[in-house]
This record gives sequence, C-alpha cells and structure tokens, in this order.
Amino acid sequence: MAQLGSLYKNNNASGLIKSGTGTVAGVIVNSHSNGTLKLWDSTTASGLVIINTFTFPTGSGVYKFPDDIAFTTGLFATVGGTLDFTIIYN
Repeated sequence: MAQLGSLYKNNNASGLIKSGTGTVAGVIVNSHSNGTLKLWDSTTASGLVIINTFTFPTGSGVYKFPDDIAFTTGLFATVGGTLDFTIIYN
C-alpha cells in the first residue's frame, strides 16, 4: 500500500526522527523558550548538517522549506533551550 501524504513527529528533546532515506519538509514550533533546532543527515548528532542551529523568533510558527530536503542516513534533531516542535517528513 502506498504512503499518502507526509509523516510527522511531535517532540521536545534531541533524538532520532527517522532512520534511512527520506525528505524533511518543515517544522511547526508549538511553543518554546529560547528554542533552537539543528537537523542532521545522521542517526546521531554528528556527520552531515542539514540545517545548522536555527534560533526561533518569539512565539509559535510554521517553517516550511521552499523544497523538501533529502537525507540518506537518517534524520536527527538536536534541540536547545525548551522547544516543543512537530517535524514534517517522508
């Protein structure tokens, strides 16, 4: 059966989002206090950086990338500050 639409994962800590190949389409910031996010093409916080440390402006927001960004090894997120986020990926 074919997958319909994107997958999503809500999180508030650093960790593995997806192992293997895929794409990341964007991030929804639900709430934060000095929240930062760094995305890696890896299964750990090392290796190829997809998006370097991004500090979110005050409040919640939707951050859709102009094009989906491909990753090959995995999608790992490193969180700084306090951040509740939902990541959209395939």
